[in-house]
Formats: sequence, C-alpha cells, structure tokens
Amino acid sequence: MSNIKPSLAKGTRDFSPQEMVKRNYIFDTIKKVFKKYGYAEIQTPSMENLSTLTGKYGDEGDKLIFKILNSGDYLSKANANHLSAMNSNALISSISEKALRYDLTVPFARYVVMHQNDIALPFKRFQVQPVWRADRPQKGRYREFYQCDVDVVGSESLLNEAEFVLIYQEALSNLGMTDFTIKINNRKILSGIAEIIGKPELIVDMTVAIDKLDKIGFEGVTKELIERGFTEQDIDKLKPVILLQGTNEEKLSSLKQVLSASATGLKGIEEIETVFSYVAGLLSDSKLKKPDLELDITLARGLNYYTGCIYEVKTNEAAMGSIGGGGRYDDLTGMFGLKGLTGVGISFGADRIYDVMQEVNLFPESAAAGTKVLISNFDREAELYALPLLQQLREAGVAAELYPSSAKLKKQMSYADDKSIPYVVLIGSDEIQSGILTLKNMHTGEQEKLSKDAIVDLLKAQQ
Repeated sequence: MSNIKPSLAKGTRDFSPQEMVKRNYIFDTIKKVFKKYGYAEIQTPSMENLSTLTGKYGDEGDKLIFKILNSGDYLSKANANHLSAMNSNALISSISEKALRYDLTVPFARYVVMHQNDIALPFKRFQVQPVWRADRPQKGRYREFYQCDVDVVGSESLLNEAEFVLIYQEALSNLGMTDFTIKINNRKILSGIAEIIGKPELIVDMTVAIDKLDKIGFEGVTKELIERGFTEQDIDKLKPVILLQGTNEEKLSSLKQVLSASATGLKGIEEIETVFSYVAGLLSDSKLKKPDLELDITLARGLNYYTGCIYEVKTNEAAMGSIGGGGRYDDLTGMFGLKGLTGVGISFGADRIYDVMQEVNLFPESAAAGTKVLISNFDREAELYALPLLQQLREAGVAAELYPSSAKLKKQMSYADDKSIPYVVLIGSDEIQSGILTLKNMHTGEQEKLSKDAIVDLLKAQQ
C-alpha cells in the first residue's frame, strides 16, 4: 500500500455538494434564457484531434493546449531523429494525435462543418462544458474551467447582436445582479480610426494604448503611442477619439465627424446605431429593465478575431473585471474549408459570476437547498413505520432521507445540521401508537404534532 497523500493536479478544483448546487443554479438560469431566445444545446467531446486545435489560437495558444499521449507503446512510433535531438515540439506529432479542447469555439466550428448538411441555417446553439489550458495557475485562473457559450452562424442580421444584449440583461438580472454595464464597440470603428491617421497596420498597438486611459491618463497614453510608432500629428487626430465622452448618441455624433472620410468607420457606426435601434424596439413594451448599454471605443477584446460588434460585460457590484464578452466573426468555419459563413456569439464567465454572487450574497436559499426533511431512526420498528412516509414525501416532490441506521438523537440531529436539512420528523413509540408525528424546524427549534398527510402537505407547499 502506498502512503502517498492524495492531491489535485495544479489548476484544478473539487466542487462540494453545496458548490455544485450553486453552480448548477447559475447554469440552469442562463440556459433557460438561451432556450427562450431559440438556442439549442449541443455538446462536443472533451478531446479533439490535435490537428483540429493546432494553429487556431496563435503560437502562444498552441503552447497551452494539453496534448494526450497515444495509447500503447507510443515511443516505438516516435520520430527517431526528433527523439535523439530531444526536440519535444517536433516530436509531438509522432507521439500525440489527440488533445483536450482549449475552448468551445473551434470545436463548434468543426461541428458546423461536419454537420453542415444536417443543420438548418441560421444555426443557433449554446454549449456549457469544461475546457483545459496548460496555463500557469493563479488566483481566478485555472487549468480546467467551464465556458458558457451561445452563438449563431449563418445570419448577418444585427438583430442577433441586439438579442445578445437582452440575453445578458435577462440572464444576469435573473441571477440577482442589478449593477452591471454591457459595453459594446465595433471593429470597423477601430479600423476606421487607424485608417484616417494612415496607420492601419498599427490598429492593435493603438487600441492596446487607448485601453489604458483609465489607468495612465491621456499623457501616459500619448507617451505609449509615440513609443509604438505614432507621431504628434497622429495623436492630434486621435485626441477627440481617446477623450470621447457623453451619451451614446453624443459619442456617435462625434465619431461621425471624426470618421467622415472613412467608409469602414462609418459602416461600423451604422451597425452600432442599428443594434441600438433593435434593442430599443425589443424593449419598447417590455417589463425587462433597460440595460446599461455603453458604447466604449477602447474595447478591443479578441481584435484579430472579431470583425464587427464586440461586447464586454463588467459588474460594478464587486471588483471582478469582465464577466462576459464576445462579438461578430466573419469566417469562423473558414479554418476548416467552409468559407463565407458569418457568426456572432457571446460567453458568460460562470466562475467569475459565481464569485460575484458569493461576495454580494445573491444566491437564494433555494439555490443551496438539498434534503428538505430527515426522518429519524431510533429502532427497527420506527424504521419500518417510516418507510411508507419516506416514499410518500419523495412522490410529492419533497427531497427526503431516512437516517440509515438506528442511532442516538444527538447523532441524527448533528447529521441534519451538517447537511443544513431544515426539518426533522421524530418517530418514537408514542408517535407510532397515535399516528401523530413530531415535526421539528431546525432553524427555529419549534416542534409541532402533525399527521403523516399534514407533514407531506406542509413540506410540499414550501417547494
């Protein structure tokens, strides 16, 4: 027998029953909203062919893919030259054909291409599954974590973009969040800005610098832009954009003037205006709280990937950063040879949402609910008497347990406390004779005498 102390692989976690109930509450709440908007669930395998994943995430991303060694004597088929040269990167292709999925987007693209003759376009899907990344574990960053994605492919309509704003608003509101901002931008606006200053190739450098405005101020941004290859004249043109303020309408009005010479930039403005008008139309006779929707032209997440609208959701209830994001991509399936299929999608950061809800106490009591009632077990006679009641409670939809063996009352009460079971039915010889049982409320300590049927009705009514 080995005395090795069990441990977890770095960057992974166990989830307790209490945590799982809360995590499932988040997933179930979000999934319910996805389904309302016409999205259907798919799942893809945990492992994909390594060739499916390689080259889709850039050089840095490729390094973070968890490779799976081939079965059997994998070294016997390894490339001898690479093996003797101790070149692990070159060796990989001959000893590993599969890998754990890195995200849900590339498997989704693969799914669409493989099933293109079986699916109706536009294809609306959601997916909630774990992904794996060989990243350096740190607070809030794990090697195994869940992604919660919703995408539509095969539709250019900006109604999709507007509905994603509402999906965020409804799902997060249903989770109890009241103070969050849905930020939106458009890649074409950013391209237009880079275009009018004649530096389209420096679009990424420009947005990375502008994005730091809150942290380093205008002078800091100016300094960084000059270091990245921009001139004082470029910065004069950028200034009204960097310092863009006001309502969404005022920002768009300013941008129209700044980008008047850029057809691409004006197209981006038009797309944003269309999304805003769709949102207003959808909410014109709605009970849903109007979203805090903000045009933020410093928003540039996944810039190389997105081609149209870009989203990011920030919570203002806790210091957490973004809790969701996404955008429009024009050639998702092109990587697998199916060209010209546009798509748009968003994701929810379930782990961060969990942390926010824990921090500001947003989980309802029902989200932590497990067993509703424990039936005591003092002896064989009480056990047999309790069995029909146990089944009656379960058939009424009440989560019920019978303590599995006769034990002292203190031990059974401790068990109920440890599991946060709110009620205990006490069955002693007096109760068996009279048919009137004792129901103890574990929160208040109050006890009342009730018949079996009355206990079932009372607990069923609280469901």
